[in-house]
Amino acid sequence: MSQESIYIPVDTLIQFMVDVFTGMGVPEDDAKICADVLITSDLRGIESHGVGRLKMYYDKLKAGTQMPVTEFEIVREGPTTALIDGHSGMGHVIAHRAMSMAIEKARQYGMGSVAVRNSNHFGIDGYYPLMAIEAGMIGMSFTNARPSIAPTFSVKPMLGTNPIAFGAPTNEECPFLFDGATSITQRGKVEVLARAEKPVPEGWIIDQEGNYATDPDAILEGLVTKTNALLPLGGAGEQTAGYKGYDLATIVEILSASLQTGSFLYGLTGMDANGNPAPNHLGHFFMAINIEHFVPLEEFKATTSAILNDLRNATKAPGQKRIYTAGEKEFEMEKVVRERGIEVNPNLQKDLKVMKDELKLDQYDFPF
Repeated sequence: MSQESIYIPVDTLIQFMVDVFTGMGVPEDDAKICADVLITSDLRGIESHGVGRLKMYYDKLKAGTQMPVTEFEIVREGPTTALIDGHSGMGHVIAHRAMSMAIEKARQYGMGSVAVRNSNHFGIDGYYPLMAIEAGMIGMSFTNARPSIAPTFSVKPMLGTNPIAFGAPTNEECPFLFDGATSITQRGKVEVLARAEKPVPEGWIIDQEGNYATDPDAILEGLVTKTNALLPLGGAGEQTAGYKGYDLATIVEILSASLQTGSFLYGLTGMDANGNPAPNHLGHFFMAINIEHFVPLEEFKATTSAILNDLRNATKAPGQKRIYTAGEKEFEMEKVVRERGIEVNPNLQKDLKVMKDELKLDQYDFPF
């Protein structure tokens, strides 16, 4: 086992993930969607939701809490809307099909919205607005998650990280893409710090006494036992507007549960009444907006690009060399990662080796 990080070519890692998913019974086309979502995260420098999460899906498939073959049931449908039941299938596949439906509805009617219940973790939220951008549309994506955020003035984890993603096309090489949790951080970043054996910064997470927690391994355990909680955007209390992050997370919870008559808050723990692993029953909400139903696409792109350019050209703070708009850093990171490969640290190497050995994927001659 290597004692340091190695870099694996992007195409090699994509095929490895496809082989792991198909080895667990996921149909090949669905496996390719799952792998594409994960590799998109790694390419954009978001280590928390890339190949580092592959073992999580592998374990869920082994435990039977996630179904390898996705049953995508249309419960209710109108010209611009649909309600989907994912029946605990592959979250990436469910989300991809749901956003595709929203885009098709928007293509015909101007707007499309699709609500989903009984799904699973679907990777980075920003992947799905990118689908709309490729179709020349505005895209939005929301999902609830297992309890981890404490409401303002509480220490109990109640809301999920509940990310919001919004994307819009521009006439530049890089689109505008915001993808952010409504908490200061999220579990995946703690997992990255744990694998790197680095502490969690103060101010991200609290214990039951309201004190900041910094030990990543203890925090990961505490998030399971509900003795640790993530803080909402803005932090603890009201002085730095933590209530805004708390309320944004609640908005996402409503969009991801109320429209679906779906599970919410402690119904998303992934555990049954006896404390045994169970399906997560996550909910999602997707929206696509056909820009051409408002203004010509090129006019929209020109205006959006002008907004972004004005922001980037604002007076810089002392010592700062550049101002970014959402999605720029990730877009530039993708060029770097495609050339150098995906970084795999020693702890992640252990996870990949387990899957490689158990599934007998001997065609991969990884140096670990």
